[in-house]
Amino acid sequence: MIIPRLNLGRDSLVTEIACNDGYLLQYFLQKKIPCLGVEPTKSTADAAREKGVSIIEDFFGTGLAKKLEKSDLIIGNNVLAHVPDINDFVQGLAIGLKAGGTITLEFPHLLNLIRYRQFDTIYHEHFSYFSLYTVLKIFTRNRLVVYDVEELTTHGGSLRIFAGHAGEDFYVKSRVKDLLQKEKDAGLDRISGYCGLQSEAKKIKMEFLNFLLSAQKEDKRVAAYGAAAKGNTLLNYCGVKNDLIDFVVDASPSKQGQFLPGSHIPIVEESELINLKPDYVIIFPWNIKEEIMAQLQYVKSWGCRFVIAIPEIKVI
Repeated sequence: MIIPRLNLGRDSLVTEIACNDGYLLQYFLQKKIPCLGVEPTKSTADAAREKGVSIIEDFFGTGLAKKLEKSDLIIGNNVLAHVPDINDFVQGLAIGLKAGGTITLEFPHLLNLIRYRQFDTIYHEHFSYFSLYTVLKIFTRNRLVVYDVEELTTHGGSLRIFAGHAGEDFYVKSRVKDLLQKEKDAGLDRISGYCGLQSEAKKIKMEFLNFLLSAQKEDKRVAAYGAAAKGNTLLNYCGVKNDLIDFVVDASPSKQGQFLPGSHIPIVEESELINLKPDYVIIFPWNIKEEIMAQLQYVKSWGCRFVIAIPEIKVI
């Protein structure tokens, strides 16, 4: 999408911040478009190099931006929330961007977090949670203009913004104004719009605990799927331990044989579902629940049912 949209070619430069293992940048390389990845984690940086991606193993900010060649496109997917000094980061984007260039950033949308009670997406690696309203303020402060925005389904609802240098001839699309109005209608431009999240989280906590206690009273076996950050936030907020959930299945061999932090629920491979035949499987990564339910359709053969906790308890 972005190559034809921005007319990128062999004379362009694409830089991705927090490029991870180079999965996205490899497709620019296939089109012979020069690219650079910024990735501070050695193991993933090495994996990107194996794909042929040039990597700078460092954190991004104004200091690094001043040393880099200016880019036609700067990409940052799911990195903005991890940045401790947001103004230094965004100022670095402005420094690193060519005249006429574009910045694209993707991040989970705060509107959805509040509207759909997605408090389990709050965890220790995130410094911030963003609305378009706030991002516009930060970008304006750093002489950047957001000229387009897209609503995505990833991570329970995300935004992809398109930005460039202020003062350049960008046509600001109407959906920027429309989405900003949607956020204001939801109260995200004032404190009152945020005050209900705690009480909503407490409701989910009570519903979740009631479900688990009822299952135990009925002598039902409860398992879970996905040793994900979402699940750990939910479990520890609710105070759930391994006496209420027997085990959690995860496809990652590196997690199998370990335990969820705090709850100490054992992590096992998928074959244990067939061996132990639970009555319920709680899906912690609710954002991909359709995919998981399709993958685990066979559990229905012994009457097992799926459970989703966010935005409310639902037994499927």
